[in-house]
Amino acid sequence: MNKYLNIVIITFLFSNAANAQGLMGKSETVFTHQDTLRGSITKERAWWDVKYYHLDIKVNPADSTISGSNTIRYKVLNSYNRMQIDLQEPLKINKVIQDGKELKYQRDGNAFFIDLVAPQNVGEIKELTVFYGGKPKIAVRPPWDGGITWSKDTNGKPFIASTCQGLGASVWWPNKDHMYDEVDDMLISVNVPKNLTDVSNGRLQSVTDMKDGTRTFNWYVSNPINNYGVNINIGDYVSFSEVFPGEKGDLDCDYYVLRDNLEKAKIQFKDAPRMLKAFEHWFGPYPFYEDSYKLVEAPYLGMEHQSSVTYGNGFKNGYRGTDLSGTGWGLKFDFIIIHESGHEWFANNITYKDIADMWIHESFTNYSESLFIEYYYGKEAAAEYVRGLRKKIKNDKPIIGYYDVNNEGSGDMYPKGANMLHTLRQIVNDDEKWRTILRGLNSTFYHQTVTTKQIEDYLSKNVGLDLAPFFDQYLRDIRIPTFEYKFKDNNLSYRWTNCVPGFNIPVKVTLNGKEQWLKPQTEWSNLPQTAKDLKLEVDKDFYVNVVKSKL
Repeated sequence: MNKYLNIVIITFLFSNAANAQGLMGKSETVFTHQDTLRGSITKERAWWDVKYYHLDIKVNPADSTISGSNTIRYKVLNSYNRMQIDLQEPLKINKVIQDGKELKYQRDGNAFFIDLVAPQNVGEIKELTVFYGGKPKIAVRPPWDGGITWSKDTNGKPFIASTCQGLGASVWWPNKDHMYDEVDDMLISVNVPKNLTDVSNGRLQSVTDMKDGTRTFNWYVSNPINNYGVNINIGDYVSFSEVFPGEKGDLDCDYYVLRDNLEKAKIQFKDAPRMLKAFEHWFGPYPFYEDSYKLVEAPYLGMEHQSSVTYGNGFKNGYRGTDLSGTGWGLKFDFIIIHESGHEWFANNITYKDIADMWIHESFTNYSESLFIEYYYGKEAAAEYVRGLRKKIKNDKPIIGYYDVNNEGSGDMYPKGANMLHTLRQIVNDDEKWRTILRGLNSTFYHQTVTTKQIEDYLSKNVGLDLAPFFDQYLRDIRIPTFEYKFKDNNLSYRWTNCVPGFNIPVKVTLNGKEQWLKPQTEWSNLPQTAKDLKLEVDKDFYVNVVKSKL
């Protein structure tokens, strides 16, 4: 079959038992050859490990073009002579150079396959440079629909930014565009008109004025960084700074905003050090002290770009001035500052290998909002907030997407994922142990790319329970587990229904005015009672349904 017409049909199965019950939650989905090239670890990717990038580009607001090069340093893991580099249409690679020789390449949609001439010996460190250019895809609805945003500020000056999660960083620069292989460090050189400033990731190393009236900003990232975390932000920026006294010492915090918004930002950005204090308490030290923390105004809502978190929330509390939880607590903080910065721990420090496991980023970060509230306003306020998010849950499809085709799961990974973690915290039933588990995640998987299995195994081990049925229920099924109970002849009978086989999490209830724990199974359990008026309530912090069975 012609590879351009090749179609990969993948049917996702939760488990044999769930399939037998017709509880798929996903219909048959069709993916293309391009989806496979983008989302899988192809033979042309697997043989080399990216070590370093030097992205050296010119951004021209006058004609909405980007041109330049990416020098790629890599380690040979297995000897092979074909390399996949990704760059999305309409951008084009102009030439590829290794050891002073121009190499041949073939384009297959958004993937370029480069034929290497020099021997690729196992263990060697090699380099090649990819030259490219053109007009990159324009972002339609950033950050959800990625690309480059070419806009202007209120004074008519260019205001430009990149967004590319999901779609891929190859929408604006050539790279090994799969999340499993993070580059170890990176230099980002961005040339812009002299009256503008570029803010990218890491620390500013130098600014060079060019003879043609432009200016080049050189940013160095000393920590591993995922592809979509790399960004450009170009505008008429002014800045201010402070030092946060953190767990690992002094953390430099720099804030870049459009010139007219400086005074508003000085007030609104006070949430940044509040965030750092709360999240270092819950998750451990900020993961990128070497690269600093930056908050950068952008012409869209915001995004978790590593060490240069972007902000476009209008200098308002809440989510564009509204409380997503409907409880009032969401107006106590600037949603974008807290949520997008929370991704520094869950997305940038701990990164999924495959976007199907995007819940690792979004569930923990959505949950982090309530932990911020708890740190400043108390545990019950935080619980009210996360419970308030339940009205956003659709239970339309599983949280985990399809693997190897660059497909994310349900948007429920945000509110449902947060409530799953909140439920797990109730099962742990020890606040300090829970905090230790969260901090342990960030130390155990420090600067790593991970799978869902790694996170599940870690949590099962440290919680002290086999949580496989728990995660099957909340990540791979669309049903809300139901606690069913009945009273008869002074006996309480109870069980889990509407659930995966083997679902058996303990649950806290108030029975006849007394709080206690029950351990339901999927079969009826019985508990003798002596009270005359029998009453039961399930703790509302468990994300479950409750049904009193008819006798």
